[in-house]
Amino acid sequence: MLTRFAPSPTGELHLGHAYSAIAAHDAARGAGGQFYLRIDDFDGSRSRGAYVDAALTDLAWLGLSWDGPPVHQSQRLGDYDAALAGLRARGLVYPCFCTRADIAASLAAPHGPAGTLYPGTCRHLAPRERERRLDEEPHCWRLDMRRATALEGELWWEEEGQGAHPADPAAHGDIVLARKDAPASYHLASTLDDAMMGVTHVVRGADLIASTDVHRLLQALLGLATPVYRHHALVCDAAGKRLAKRDAAASLAALRANGVDGEKLAADLRAGRLPAGYSLQMP
Repeated sequence: MLTRFAPSPTGELHLGHAYSAIAAHDAARGAGGQFYLRIDDFDGSRSRGAYVDAALTDLAWLGLSWDGPPVHQSQRLGDYDAALAGLRARGLVYPCFCTRADIAASLAAPHGPAGTLYPGTCRHLAPRERERRLDEEPHCWRLDMRRATALEGELWWEEEGQGAHPADPAAHGDIVLARKDAPASYHLASTLDDAMMGVTHVVRGADLIASTDVHRLLQALLGLATPVYRHHALVCDAAGKRLAKRDAAASLAALRANGVDGEKLAADLRAGRLPAGYSLQMP
């Protein structure tokens, strides 16, 4: 078994990150396997080196250990470009010039698991207009979901302990694979890197269950292995809201500064005991 924990260095880790890291770490260690760290820092405009160092300090404070040096997505940009070029050569992606405001204003925009779906405005641009705008306007690259799902047909993925789940990537519409301000989307980078690292079991929060359908499609399109998935409950605040990096009170650095023992906290999280005001919930 090979698992991973993959924080984005855009803020401090919090209790939710700790719970997820411990779950992935313990799954691998309990099976005599390997536990890796991946730093999801491909977004150079938001990632900060200080947060990478802080994350390593937090994880060590919890008593976690990992195998080998952390993998950095910022060192894998060429692989994302190559994957995107391959999909482009097969006619499975297209450039999109729409802004968020354009999409929000579209009366044709349907809704999916993550909210408003892209209505396909740029999918039908004439080749000559598309080429002209590529040289002149900022753009992202979107997956042509209709073509992709027609090509791959019915797909399934396995949730550990529950068996096979049918994938429904079409519910997400024409997802972005490379953003205007970043060389890859979460979907593309995470799917490629899990395969590159040899991850056998993806252990992550239940808020990403729907994303697994998209990842399964990308695995099929790119000829990648499909791991087993284990989606766990989320750490929520007193209002039942999932923690975010802006929740400073729940940051591991704040807890450490207040004298909390990291290894004891990790033991409590393993047992499902959370600090006052926090709970575990499934979305």
